[in-house]
Amino acid sequence: MQDEHAQDKQHRTEAPLRSDAQRNRERILEVALTELTRSADAPLSSIAKKAGVGQGTFYRNFPSREALVLEVYRHEIQQVADAAAELLRTRAPDRALREWMDRLAQHAMAKAGLADAMGKVTSRPGGPAKPGHGPVMEAVDLLLRANEDAGTIRPGVTPDDFLLAIAGLWHVDLHGDGMASAGRLMDLVMDGLRAGAPRSSSPSGD
Repeated sequence: MQDEHAQDKQHRTEAPLRSDAQRNRERILEVALTELTRSADAPLSSIAKKAGVGQGTFYRNFPSREALVLEVYRHEIQQVADAAAELLRTRAPDRALREWMDRLAQHAMAKAGLADAMGKVTSRPGGPAKPGHGPVMEAVDLLLRANEDAGTIRPGVTPDDFLLAIAGLWHVDLHGDGMASAGRLMDLVMDGLRAGAPRSSSPSGD
């Protein structure tokens, strides 16, 4: 019995520690995204200080600049991908798709800011490869299938079709009023996806 009580106490003690460690990691990634977007050479010590963690905590999570930059990039991709399922749980499929497209545009802005930092990490001899966009492709597929099932987009659109349609996003200058330009482009793409949808002629416009 005493062993069970001891184990239960240890579990209750470890749970908050794991939670705190996760919050520290998330905070580091959040600050690192902002700082590395501003400057590819942002000092790691500055990132740790602004994240409110000690050097020991920082380096336990990210032992090198390379590890930090790659994880920031992966984290951003995963956040965008995860948003697809979250939006589908709370929005109509076409609304979820359109809002997710805005998330993708925001990711494009972050990617542009991280380009220098990523280039310095992945261009070194023997350096790691840039993380792929597999999770984003899966998110696109999820959203397109949900909309096709709901009859809110034209049938037969593939993730590759979608990426070709939004290719202009990667050429938009996302500084200044760039997000407004990206929004107009996303509206045009969404209009194209709706053209010929089974429910497009619904009197209610749903």
